[in-house]
Amino acid sequence: MPKNTRKIAIAGAATLGAAALAFSVVPADAQTTTTDAVSSARVAYSTTPVQAVKASVTDQLATTSVKVDAIEAKKKAAAAAAAKKKAAAEAAAKAAAAKKKAAAAAAAKKAAAARKAAKEAASRSAKRVVVKKVATKSYANNLDGWIKHSLDIMKAKGIPGSYSGLHRNIIRESSGNPKAINNWDINAINGIPSKGLLQVIPPTFTAYHVAGTSWNIYDPVANITAAANYAADKYGTIDNVDSAY
Repeated sequence: MPKNTRKIAIAGAATLGAAALAFSVVPADAQTTTTDAVSSARVAYSTTPVQAVKASVTDQLATTSVKVDAIEAKKKAAAAAAAKKKAAAEAAAKAAAAKKKAAAAAAAKKAAAARKAAKEAASRSAKRVVVKKVATKSYANNLDGWIKHSLDIMKAKGIPGSYSGLHRNIIRESSGNPKAINNWDINAINGIPSKGLLQVIPPTFTAYHVAGTSWNIYDPVANITAAANYAADKYGTIDNVDSAY
């Protein structure tokens, strides 16, 4: 019998002996009964080597170790994936922040360029606009001043005439009185008397009135300029007039 088998058989016999002893021990006042349980019980013998049992336990431990290693590896892989995901998120956030910063810088640069361009344009415009102070020409409030004022307007409007031509006809027609009125000639008889420095009737004054002058027929400058305009149309210039016209 193999050594291991003998050990198992001995152990079995010891166990059966203990069981038989338990049945035979009874109290003093009881009857002792002897059974044949010990002799009739059969002992089971195992032929499985101890070495095989050890191998099975080792295999189980190895399997558990593999499972633990697998769980640890899975945890490490999950941790690595989480770390990788976090790093990717941080990188994306940094990239977005950098892009936003670059866009803000570009917008600021563009705005600054626009302000500079606007400032330069305004500066150029200011340089181009030259305000010329036009001296206001003044005229004396007398016959000399009225004739000179009228001559400047006539020149601007292209109406011919000279100082002497105007002066000569004014003296003949009204003696230089801007309020003069003829109440005795044919025009007066017809209800349209001649008025002013150059004795102009109202219909003629209205027809030959020069823009920019007064509509008052007695206004010296308006009267002279309208009469000179009429004379230019009928005689070529006031200088050609030497009598009533």
